[in-house]
Order: sequence, then C-alpha cells, then structure tokens
Amino acid sequence: RGTMKSLRFISAEAFVSNAEFARKSLGGVAHNLFPLLFKASYLLEQGEVIHDLVENWPLVDFNIGKLLGTTVDYQEDLSHRTCYVCLESCLTGLRDYVLNHSSPYMKKLKVVDLTGIKDVEVQFCECKKRMGRWTRTQLLSKLCLELLVYLQQTQCNPGTSEISIDVLIDLYVTERNYELAVQALLKKCYCPLKICCVAFRSDNLALQKFFYIIKLTDPSLLRKLEIVHNVRLEMEHLEILFNCIHFPLLMSLTLPARTFNVRRFTDADEGILTNIGEKMGEMTQLTELSISFSILTGRIRKLLSPLKTPLKMLDVSNCSLNHADMAYLANSFHANHLEALDLSGHNIHDLYPSTFFKLLGHSSSVLRSLTLEDCNIQDTHVNMLILSLSPCQKLQEFKFIGNPLSSQALKQIFTFLRELPMLKTVEFPVPRDCYPTGITYPIDDASLCRFDHRKYESVAEELNLILLQANREDVKASTPLFGSYDAAVEETNNELGAYLIKSFKETLEKFTTSF
Repeated sequence: RGTMKSLRFISAEAFVSNAEFARKSLGGVAHNLFPLLFKASYLLEQGEVIHDLVENWPLVDFNIGKLLGTTVDYQEDLSHRTCYVCLESCLTGLRDYVLNHSSPYMKKLKVVDLTGIKDVEVQFCECKKRMGRWTRTQLLSKLCLELLVYLQQTQCNPGTSEISIDVLIDLYVTERNYELAVQALLKKCYCPLKICCVAFRSDNLALQKFFYIIKLTDPSLLRKLEIVHNVRLEMEHLEILFNCIHFPLLMSLTLPARTFNVRRFTDADEGILTNIGEKMGEMTQLTELSISFSILTGRIRKLLSPLKTPLKMLDVSNCSLNHADMAYLANSFHANHLEALDLSGHNIHDLYPSTFFKLLGHSSSVLRSLTLEDCNIQDTHVNMLILSLSPCQKLQEFKFIGNPLSSQALKQIFTFLRELPMLKTVEFPVPRDCYPTGITYPIDDASLCRFDHRKYESVAEELNLILLQANREDVKASTPLFGSYDAAVEETNNELGAYLIKSFKETLEKFTTSF
C-alpha cells in the first residue's frame, strides 16, 4: 500500500511519459503541479522533462529531498535514487534557469536544497548509473564556473545579474576535484548560483589544501565535517583548526585514523588534548562524533566531558579504551542519549563486562545501532551478550562480524534477535567452524576468504530460516567480509587505490635508500 499512486500521480506519469508533448505543454501547467510532475518524471527517468521543469521552476524553493520523499500522491521515497540521468538533468536545468530569457520578474527561485539525496548501494533506476556525492560536487562546481564564463562573454538580460540562488549541497573534495571546487567557491559571490556547503567530506588531500578549502566553505554554516582516511590530520593540526575556525552549527564530526596517539604523549600534548576538548565543548550542536582507530587509552573523559550537549552517535572503534574509559562512558550523561554506538576492536567481555552491561542498560531506551566487530566475542560470552541486549528493544541494526563464534552460537543469537521488534539489519561473522582448525582472531585479510563456502551457505540458510519462522522477512542478514558499504569510498576507490599504491611505493623507496 506504501507504493499506491493517486489518480493525480497516474495522470502526471501519463503526461510526462511523452517527453516531447510534456516539454511543449509546460507553459500551460499550473505552478502548483510542478512538484507532482517532477516526482513523476524522476520515477520514469524522463531527463529532458526534468531539465525543463527545473529550467522553468515557478516556486521560491526547490528541495529535492521533499520533492522525492513521501508525498500524498505517491508514498514511495525516491530520494535514495541517485540516478545519473535525473540528477544531471536537475543541475543543468538549474544552470539554464539562470540563462532562460523569460523575464527576471518571473523568476522566484531563491533556495535549492540538494542535501536530501541519500547515497545507497543498490540503484533501482534503469540507467544503473549513480551520481554520487563526489560527482555532484564536481558537476555543480563545473556548471557554476561555466555559467560565470558565459555571463562574462555574452550580452545577457540585465536582470540576470540580479539573480541570486543559494544552492545547499554536501561537498566531497579529494585531490582530483580540488581545483575545480576551490575555483567555484572562490568566485561564488559573482555567480548567480551560490554554493552553500552544509556538509563537507575530505579524503586524499594534503593538509595545506584542506585548511585552505575549509575556510572557503563558510564554516559558520557547516553541520557535518568528515575528515577521513588519506588526510594526515594529527592532534596538533586539529588544535590549530579549532583555534582558527569556529563551527557554531556543527552537529557531526568525523576524524581520520591516528588523529590521537596517547602512547607518545608529552605534557604539552596533554594540554593540546584538553584544549581540543574545550573547543568541542563550544560546539553546542555537536551530537555525533567518530574518532575510530586513534589510541585514546585513559583519555576519553578528558575529550568528552567538556561537551555540553549529549552525544547521540559515538564511534570509538579500535581506540584501545581501558576500564576507566568504559566506566566514564557508562556513567556519563551521554549514555542515556546514545542512538548509535560503535565499540569494535575492544575485548568487551573479558576487559569490562559489567561496565558494558551498564552502558547498554543506560542507552537501551534509545539505542538504534550497535556495532561490536572484532570484539573477541566467543561462545562462552553469548548468554551475557543476550542479557546485555535484552533491554534494547528499539535496536534496528546490529553488526558483529569478525568474532570467533560457532554456528551453534550464531543460531542462539539469531533466536534471540528475531524477538527484537524494530530490528532491520544484522551483519554476522562467518562461523568459526567454517575456517580451518587453528585459525587465529582477528583474521588477517589474506585468510579472510579461506573458509568452507558451502558450509557457510548452509549455516546462513539456517539462520535465515530462524528469522522466517518468526515471520521476520523484514530483517536483512548478511556477512560483508570487508566491511559495510560506504558510498563515498565506493565512488572514489580508483583515486584512493592509486594514492595507496603511490604511498606504498614511496615508503619502499625510502626504506631502500636508508638500507
């Protein structure tokens, strides 16, 4: 019933299905029907009609998330369709809206919001080609610059220069699209399309370039900042960033691996960490923090206690937390508000079973996502794990790959999980008995795929049967051996792979020279 269409929507589909007729007839369409026609065109991937709808958009705002989301006429949410044909038509239509020769007094558009697009793994569009966040950044930057050049070279309608449209977008910048993005941001005051960066992701970028472009984005508007993988940001650089730039609206912060390493701390470093914690405390909107693969043993309190707003999402995977860190988390005011928690890479049941139990107890009323990958959870820990998870009745996602659990233990866990009413996603490990005897955990990448695939398939079928017997077809269970899908990494994996090979080559050359 969620995908039922109203008569209005069926009529809209019929109208846009003949692209030539629809394009000729737009001039006679009532303004309040444009959103309806846009969603119908998007569903049918009518790129030319989408282009013309946007080029002649008669309303004050264009919010793609709302336009494609659940509507009265058609409840299916299309915002996860990052169809290349449709999105390219949207953006080129936006450029041509500025250049369209209709009277500037007819042009009401002030805000375009592109942030509602959701990048997902499976695309349902017929073209099967997605336009991810990186490509959207690239294309919008390119169109803004082309627009500027065209306006400088051509005798345009005098009113064109008075057009000013804020384009809200989540930017994703790497070395390969850096120059284009920088030029577009530098010249945005001259361009009718004003890029307004709401979220910024940076990967494979030199620190100097990152510091330069982050200032151009207007950090006072940023709600989400992701500095990941191949940006070599260390603690002292983070202190400089926070001292020089203020992020008053920042809600979500992701830092790259090895930002912190307390094993080589000096007294000065302790002061830097304190300063960073205080600066984060000034970010009164901050509710999501990811600091995975840093070494923060015994320092979680120092970093998180200055925060004035409770965290809803915390990723401290592989951060070498000790008992004091876990005790702080369990007793902090963050615990009662945590909706997503990642404690991967910590030997939870051996090092701090009671504090982990207490932490989940405090967060159970709101916890939606829990990740416990490579936590050395064994068969002897299963009863304790189930007891810890029992209060978490709102849990929607549970990921525990990389743990040495037997087929029998997994069946026991699944028998419990099927009773969690809101559960939607489970990521479970390859059973230990599918691997050769003597396999050691955590399993290295070379051995990860060396298991009995036929036996695994048989166990996976049994686990799914446990779900089906409880009428839980709504739960998706899988074993992503190399981690969950990341749309941003998937889109730029060629560039990132080339960077890693280059880094490895340089390291080898340095080693050879020193040898």
